[in-house]
Amino acid sequence: MSVDFKKIQLSIVVPVYNEAVNLNSLFERLETVMDDLGRSYEIVCINDGSKDDTLSRLIECHQRNPNIKVINLSRNFGKEIALTAGIDYATGAAVIPIDADLQDPPELIGELVEKWQEGYDVVYCTRRSRKGETWLKRFTANAFYRAISKMSRVPIPQDTGDFRLLDRRVVEALKLLPERTRFMKGLFSWVGFKQTAILFDREPRLQGTTTWNYWKLWNLALDGIISFSSLPLKIWSYLGLSISFLSLLYASFLVLRTIIFGIDVPGYASIIVAVLFLGGIQLITLGVLGEYLGRVYEEVKGRPIYLVRDVYGFESSATKLDTNNACE
Repeated sequence: MSVDFKKIQLSIVVPVYNEAVNLNSLFERLETVMDDLGRSYEIVCINDGSKDDTLSRLIECHQRNPNIKVINLSRNFGKEIALTAGIDYATGAAVIPIDADLQDPPELIGELVEKWQEGYDVVYCTRRSRKGETWLKRFTANAFYRAISKMSRVPIPQDTGDFRLLDRRVVEALKLLPERTRFMKGLFSWVGFKQTAILFDREPRLQGTTTWNYWKLWNLALDGIISFSSLPLKIWSYLGLSISFLSLLYASFLVLRTIIFGIDVPGYASIIVAVLFLGGIQLITLGVLGEYLGRVYEEVKGRPIYLVRDVYGFESSATKLDTNNACE
């Protein structure tokens, strides 16, 4: 069964995890914006295994406004996977991912649509400032974006999240990417097409507490770097070559010193330092190789990216386009 994309012009995709306290404000602002635009729309919400009453609140909102549709995943798969599920189910001519915490203002959707009408396939929102965040969070975020922009062959915009508009052609291209360890910000850039940016000031989180602690952010950064760069593998190759070269120079120095000055008893401390240093280098190298190998292992198992338990507001499972990403 084919899907007629002409029926819906804009699909708003909202990954949700324990966001019950923000839903009323989120939908109030989204509905106001969409009514002002006067375009047909749907709001696709993905419940990513929430532990509070997020699902029941989403169902109530769907019953009040049929344009609000709900995908209930079988468990928590993570934001990147939930976002993938929402993009798979979205049927609009353009798709706009947005967070439920309202740090990305829905009022910018009008500007996104204007740029889209000018002929751009991707319009992403770049943060001019990040209010309500600690200096450490801002520093680490800037450091990550700068690092990955230098390491990746694909230019990934700095200070840019998932909030953007994607033309239907871009969405269909994203559906062709089968990887299971997904760094969506990188995938949005990898597909290419005609892209432009708009600047905005990011607001503090409306209510509740974010689940993105530094450990999760570190793992996300690691996924992004490994998914879009092989430079970590090359670094250890170059480091090993450098250490071997320095060792050869040092060995030559010892031979010459012995020939000129006679045999000298080597120091115990220097041997231990050298052994520990080289042992650490080897362990780090194995760790980097393990990170890449672990992701290969995840890919070759061929498991679905996500599993859907329930859907609300979709006519049938045929609404989901042909894809190997999901099972119901």
